[in-house]
Amino acid sequence: MLKPFHIEGAVEAGCDEAGRGCIAGPVFAAAVILPHHFSNPVLDDSKKLSAKKRQLLRTLIEQEALAWGVGVVSEKEIDQINILNASFLAMHRALDKLKMIPSHLLIDGNRFKPYGNILHSCIVKGDGIYASIAAASILAKTQRDEYMLTLYQEYPLYGWNKNMGYPTREHRKAILKHGPTPYHRRSFRLLDDQTRLDFS
Repeated sequence: MLKPFHIEGAVEAGCDEAGRGCIAGPVFAAAVILPHHFSNPVLDDSKKLSAKKRQLLRTLIEQEALAWGVGVVSEKEIDQINILNASFLAMHRALDKLKMIPSHLLIDGNRFKPYGNILHSCIVKGDGIYASIAAASILAKTQRDEYMLTLYQEYPLYGWNKNMGYPTREHRKAILKHGPTPYHRRSFRLLDDQTRLDFS
């Protein structure tokens, strides 16, 4: 069972992002404030859960959370400010949408750009330790996947319904064959040397 809080008595918002390692599409982040009594045996890091379980948990989290918000940073913004800063910005945008102000932030990862005067703690692999970060990882992942499925309707040749914009071999083959789309991150390496060798 994941830990319910880091600092007892604090109003904590867990924050996590999805899509940082993708070569197409935006990066999404979520911030979630859970009630102290919230407990669910299935809740875990979104990467460890099936799509079906993530979707069920998303509904539960959106209903049960004291507050939640999702922030998005586009691929064009990512290219301008780099993916690390884009991840921080997405988290800030998610925090902007909370209907209550937390007293402490739990950030998944080892770095963060301070949000106002609110104290924060960076927790490496925090989405497998704290319930609020796991909840944020699920909202970010499910909402981003949903968005990528809409982009897939527009550009079906790149397999975004399966790879969600991550750099799979098939995704890179499609870029080589059809060229990049407006949703590809131009500051990222869209093709690797192996792909070039295979199709030279």
